[in-house]
Amino acid sequence: MNIHGKHYQSIWFDENDCNVKIIDQTRLPHRFEVLALSSLQDACHAIESMQVRGAPLIGVTAAYGMYLALREDPNQLAVALDRLASTRPTAVNLQWALNRVSAALRNTVVEERAASALQQAQAMAAEDSAICEAIGDNGAKLLQEIWDARPDQSKPLNVLTHCNAGALAAVDWGTALSVIYKTAAAGVPLHVWVGETRPRNQGASLTCWELAQQGIDHTLIVDNAGGHLMQQGLVDCCVVGSDRTTITGDVCNKIGTYLKALAAFDNQIPFYVALPVSSIDFSLTDGAKGIPIEERGAEEISHFIGLNDNDEVQRVRLCAEDVAISNYGFDVTPARLVSKIITEKGVCAAEQSQLQKLRV
Repeated sequence: MNIHGKHYQSIWFDENDCNVKIIDQTRLPHRFEVLALSSLQDACHAIESMQVRGAPLIGVTAAYGMYLALREDPNQLAVALDRLASTRPTAVNLQWALNRVSAALRNTVVEERAASALQQAQAMAAEDSAICEAIGDNGAKLLQEIWDARPDQSKPLNVLTHCNAGALAAVDWGTALSVIYKTAAAGVPLHVWVGETRPRNQGASLTCWELAQQGIDHTLIVDNAGGHLMQQGLVDCCVVGSDRTTITGDVCNKIGTYLKALAAFDNQIPFYVALPVSSIDFSLTDGAKGIPIEERGAEEISHFIGLNDNDEVQRVRLCAEDVAISNYGFDVTPARLVSKIITEKGVCAAEQSQLQKLRV
């Protein structure tokens, strides 16, 4: 990912101080800060507080968290697995990553557990970057087809996205934004509609910031404007990410995704979902009933964090103190509303017969 002309990953191991470094996403877009994680507690806090977020990045952070835990005490394997598994319930990559590290340590002597966990985490980070780049390559072909079929190419291809499924949600490249980055690199003129993505405004704070760093034309909109834009013919396709996808093609993504998919379906606009195979829960057939939906704190809705006129980051209340608040973090889009699923292994329909093949 390009940041102020320099390449960064969202997470990396610093060989100089032997700590894990992350970009603190709770400080963006107003402040760019790099944090060091040096303990299991640091890694858990980073995930729970959303200093890191996005299914692929959560998984890799959990793997690095295992290394940090075993460096502290190589005998706390079970404790570390349980603690990290409890940080966030929805993204399947979290448990996938922990299972992978646990399997690698099964026949490892106690003294070598930390080194083995670090090796696994670094390998997963490298793989994630390559996987996300491949997702971008595969998805760019779909957008290229839409562009080539357009009789009028005097205006850019308009893509609508929701939340942040960019490099900040992964180690690098991202999922949905990787498709956009690769399409732009192929020479297709693009414009991206970015939903603000309440309550944490990750579209406004993170996606707009990423696209600006890459020099890609974009416009921030309120979440409920997406349907209007589609009715007016101002959206050519939608591309979003996924935190967990069922074997039948139901997609769980940031709250509000379902409404975008309904509007796209009603206006016959392609609705694409970009995700790594590791985000597919092959044990689930019904997303609405089987995917645990995270409920987060009321303060994410009752308060807003922004920059005041004195260039100071400030937290302000939006509603009365006695307002009852419900804060669901995700919703489930049924497979019937998904046009195509884009993975590192290719593009397929949101159908069990197609997704099952990706398990091999």
